[in-house]
Amino acid sequence: MSLRIMIVDDSPAMRSFIGRIIQLSGLDVVSCVHASNGMEALTLLRKQRVDIVLSDINMPIMDGEQLLRELANDAELTSVPVVVVSTDSTDSRRTRMLELGAKGYVRKPFAPETLRYELEMALGETHG
Repeated sequence: MSLRIMIVDDSPAMRSFIGRIIQLSGLDVVSCVHASNGMEALTLLRKQRVDIVLSDINMPIMDGEQLLRELANDAELTSVPVVVVSTDSTDSRRTRMLELGAKGYVRKPFAPETLRYELEMALGETHG
């Protein structure tokens, strides 16, 4: 299966880094769309479908928590799986993001294998 992935992070360098890791992971990626915050991500998601979203939490305009809430309340987007990629390593934040609907949580810095595993787990729930 060819994957369409969206990376949401306010850091262009981090978006580029995550994109490179995904390309090197061996996953069959047909496209990788970038957004700098949750609002931009929602706008793009309403125009083009993706198979999975990788999102940071702390971003301007709309953070990752609000993005998860918006996706959950949008009938057309609620099924898009989200894996959170964040520097926040607290168990309470991880728990809250999973309760809001995230299918996985990766703490920065991360090993490429960890990101691939979380992507496969999240996609397995929807594409298995």
